Amino acid sequence: MKVAVTGATGVLGTAAVRALTGAGHDVVGLARTPERADRLAALGATPYRGDLFDHESLLAMFDGCDAVCNLATHIPVGLAALRSRAWRENDRLRTEGVRRVVDAAQEARVRRLVQESVSFLYADGGDGWIAEDSPLDINPATEPASVGESHAQGFRSEVRHSVVLRFGTIVGDDGLTRWQLRTARSGLPVGVGTPAGWAHLVHTDDLGSAVAAALCAPSGTYNVGAEPTRREDLVAGYAEVAGRRTTFMRPALQRLAGSRLEPLTRSLRVNSEHFTAQTGWTPRRAHFDPSWFDVAGLEAHACP
Repeated sequence: MKVAVTGATGVLGTAAVRALTGAGHDVVGLARTPERADRLAALGATPYRGDLFDHESLLAMFDGCDAVCNLATHIPVGLAALRSRAWRENDRLRTEGVRRVVDAAQEARVRRLVQESVSFLYADGGDGWIAEDSPLDINPATEPASVGESHAQGFRSEVRHSVVLRFGTIVGDDGLTRWQLRTARSGLPVGVGTPAGWAHLVHTDDLGSAVAAALCAPSGTYNVGAEPTRREDLVAGYAEVAGRRTTFMRPALQRLAGSRLEPLTRSLRVNSEHFTAQTGWTPRRAHFDPSWFDVAGLEAHACP
């Protein structure tokens, strides 16, 4: 299958390109710079120098493709993530960006779209299990992802398939995990929400295989992640690897952080069994433990 990947050089995109080329697919990856093009070529993909927001550029990239995987995001890391303006690029990617990808894919006669999304769209579920038909809670922070999902769902027709993947919070070989480890090593709090709340996580080792599995999934929206874990166990894992005691942010500080932080505080006991039933995908890292930080743990012990 010939597959176009946008966001191909990010954490999710790189994992997807590696998995897709490894499975024998002919992959075309969007690259904005020569350096990123070289990285894609090293993974066995064909780099395409273009612009996600340019219709003609996307049309040329999608020409002859059977599927498009839109994995373009720009997630701010650290304290910058608490500033609304830091999310402008990511919000644009999930609204206008998805719309442009959908429009170009339709015109290029692509038959399958895989769209990245996030599980913290769901309302706080307490200890209850969350499935794909559970209630959502849309606020200014989650609205762009919800809009992106709507654009992707509009791609579906009798001859076109659209798959939306609601990933858990990414943990592993990524910038946010490394920042959290540095924060924990400084003895500062890394936990949000309540200790007894549930976190829906997915390890970087499992991202690529999920995208590859989505190429054979029926149209629909799917949760993707490991078994949910208590937030207190997640924070304890950071503390163990960092070698320092760390805890949860005070509720008053969490409220001051505003709408950008609030979705991350929700208790999300998310079930991903529907995706497994439809595709056979299972995570290699099915249960959280401190070994999830192995790929980033060395930085936690580096000198300040």
